Amino acid sequence: MELGSLLLFLGMDVLLIFTPGPDMLYVMARSLGQGRRTGLTAVAGICCGYAVHTVLAAAGLAAALRAVPAALPAMRYAGAAYLVFLAVRTLMSLRTSAGHPGVGPTSEQPTGVVLRQSMLTSLLNPKGLLLYLSLMPQFISPGTGVPLAIQLTVLGLLHVVNCAALYGLIAVATARASRALTGTPKAARRISAVSGTLLLVVAAATLSTH
Repeated sequence: MELGSLLLFLGMDVLLIFTPGPDMLYVMARSLGQGRRTGLTAVAGICCGYAVHTVLAAAGLAAALRAVPAALPAMRYAGAAYLVFLAVRTLMSLRTSAGHPGVGPTSEQPTGVVLRQSMLTSLLNPKGLLLYLSLMPQFISPGTGVPLAIQLTVLGLLHVVNCAALYGLIAVATARASRALTGTPKAARRISAVSGTLLLVVAAATLSTH
């Protein structure tokens, strides 16, 4: 694979990651509502989801999705519904924490739960699939002697590394800002309300992805 093409892909990939979208808003929502550990776990889940996308794309899923265009809208609706479920559960927890002062709305969930939720969110995010369907094929060179599946795997893993680094920074920065704003239980509940609302925004952004 040509070094110039790889560098160009990395540059475009970083720009796409930094463009506000469902993944970024999701990481911010989890970090804002539940702290740095949960935010970084969410990033790990998203990266696991993209690693699965990479394997499936290399196995031929990208071609299959081109052949069945209706699959993408179905995944988009499923992903949005799941995010709405997470948002409603976050907002409903505010009622419980309001009635029990000892229960903090920003308490962290078990790592395994957050990892599974985030991985599923990533797998159902059509923006990730569109990356494999539209952008990555532009950087594959059929005449290099390297199998196309290997080239796609390399590009996919580079994307996973970029996501881990950039979303990790966003998670840490958002969690730090959250700690500065949650000095009282009332303020903590407000932050959780913002987190739940942000998840609803992520669901809307997922539905708007074409």
